[in-house]
Formats: sequence, C-alpha cells, structure tokens
Amino acid sequence: MALLNNNKDILPLSSISELLNAKIRTLKMYEDKKLFPLKNNIVKKLYSINDIKIIAFVHYLANIKKINANGISYILEIIQNNMDEKNRNEFLDTIERKLENISESDIQDLESF
Repeated sequence: MALLNNNKDILPLSSISELLNAKIRTLKMYEDKKLFPLKNNIVKKLYSINDIKIIAFVHYLANIKKINANGISYILEIIQNNMDEKNRNEFLDTIERKLENISESDIQDLESF
C-alpha cells in the first residue's frame, strides 16, 4: 500500500462542501476573499488533504466563531508567518480533532460574513 500524499491536489470544492456539510456558494465566497490556499491550476481548482484542513478551519472561524474575512485573513497570516511546517501541521491536526467533536447541529451554514 502506497503512503498518502497529503499535498497532492485531488478534490474539487464541490466534494469539500460535502465533506464539511457546507454550501458550495459559501465556500466559493471564502475562495473569492482569498482565504483558501492559492492554486495554480486555473481551469479546475483542486485541493489537497492539507488544504482541506485549512478550509475547514476557515469555515469554523467564520461560522462558529463569527470572525469576518479580514480577521480570518489575519489569523491565517500569523499562522503562515510564525509557524514552521511541523508546528503548523500539528496545530491544524489539533484543530481537526476539535472540529470532529462539533456536532452538525452546532454548525450553521451562513450565506455571508
């Protein structure tokens, strides 16, 4: 069995919306506000497993913590600029574990910030 490559871009936003139980329109809004990792594949944007962790974190900050796009952008900038890759991955893994404990009823999909 081959090891998983968590950096390989494989999932479209529509699949991620199903994984996160979020509306595609909401995720596209986050994407338009440049809150997702930048992608070079212009024709069809695909995201990696590591990208999904960030996307889930963005969705959590917007919908559960009610942080606006500027605040989320600032948080992501701090994480990117002040953590090495190992610490950033550990942080995102911790966030992922915490998000697993949030029930679907706790998550309300908002149409705007």
